Amino acid sequence: MDVGGTSVRAGVVDEQGSLLDTCRVATPSGESALEDAIAGVIEDLRNRHEVAAVGLAVAGFVASDRRSVMFAPHLAWRGAPVGDRIAKRVGLPVTLEHDANAAAVGEHRFGAARGSSVAVLVALGTGIGAGLLLNGKIYRGAHGVAPELGHLTVVPGGRACPCGKYGCWERYCSGTALAATAVELLARHPGRSTVLARETAGDPGSVTGRRVAGAARDGDPVAQRALAELAKWLGEGLALVADVFDPEVIVIAGGVSESAPLFLDEAREHYSGLITGAGHRPLARIRTAQLGADTALVGAAAVAFEETAERQVGVTG
Repeated sequence: MDVGGTSVRAGVVDEQGSLLDTCRVATPSGESALEDAIAGVIEDLRNRHEVAAVGLAVAGFVASDRRSVMFAPHLAWRGAPVGDRIAKRVGLPVTLEHDANAAAVGEHRFGAARGSSVAVLVALGTGIGAGLLLNGKIYRGAHGVAPELGHLTVVPGGRACPCGKYGCWERYCSGTALAATAVELLARHPGRSTVLARETAGDPGSVTGRRVAGAARDGDPVAQRALAELAKWLGEGLALVADVFDPEVIVIAGGVSESAPLFLDEAREHYSGLITGAGHRPLARIRTAQLGADTALVGAAAVAFEETAERQVGVTG
């Protein structure tokens, strides 16, 4: 299951990573209502399939034991033992995972990072989520919250971020950032845009990353400039990531990755020129997620499979 601020999406996944069935409901605002919705979706899918375990990919901080949610900015849970509560309700093993970690596992087991020894996944959506895999294992840090790459400061004193800092990478390289850049450019060059200005009719609130990408495909100069800015910041951030982790592959996932043909080649150029030792070291392969919108679902299932197998080994051992 992929539990986000807008929707709860569930899928039945087999051991080969194939998605057999899906179900989606809107995310309720309250804690009890959210758990009711999750349990209801699980039961709905169990009526049609034999289910062995449940993996929950959560947009928030998951404790290192993967049993509770410490904090989720767009969900009701705060220090909540979600895994145990859901397991008790549905009578199945339940494993929690950060959504970007789940996506990284999905791409490593079945997608663009398959077989790599060191892989980083960067999910470009409303913000930036990230996952790091070392020899196929998720690196979580001391308290289960690593790596928060979206909140690396790339512009000191820059745009305000909901995290409380200024100039975070996700404020310049995400769907939200793409819209903000386009709004700034429209205000600065009111006569240069055609498609985007007409579509938004002077209403900055109606500018979205998806609209900007669509306008760029139609040749809108302001939208194309906004995509070029995103490509620049993506390249800068990936150079920082590569300097720290030296990954074999970097997977670009999330909703913004659907528009990768508009910016990814330019981002690669920025990245290759900014990395420390440019021209004298191997570069990470930068690829888009092969599993697309299903990557967190498939990854959550893979995590649940592995956790359940480990528990069974522990019991028999």
